[in-house]
Amino acid sequence: MTANNQTEWLTAAEAADYLRIRRATLLLWVRQGKVPGHRLSGTRRCVWRFLRAELDAMLTAPSVCSADREAAC
Repeated sequence: MTANNQTEWLTAAEAADYLRIRRATLLLWVRQGKVPGHRLSGTRRCVWRFLRAELDAMLTAPSVCSADREAAC
């Protein structure tokens, strides 16, 4: 891993592990616009990459419920 996580690219499997969700769930959320992802061009199949910094920002966004407020969400 690099020291600068702003430029650290993750595969779908790595990003799913990082978020502690299944890969299929991650790809569904990407298609729904819930998770920021970058589709690679020039490939025959759909290949996604994820920036760790964008995933971190998504997790710390105010719209994410904390355990304390989960009942209120």
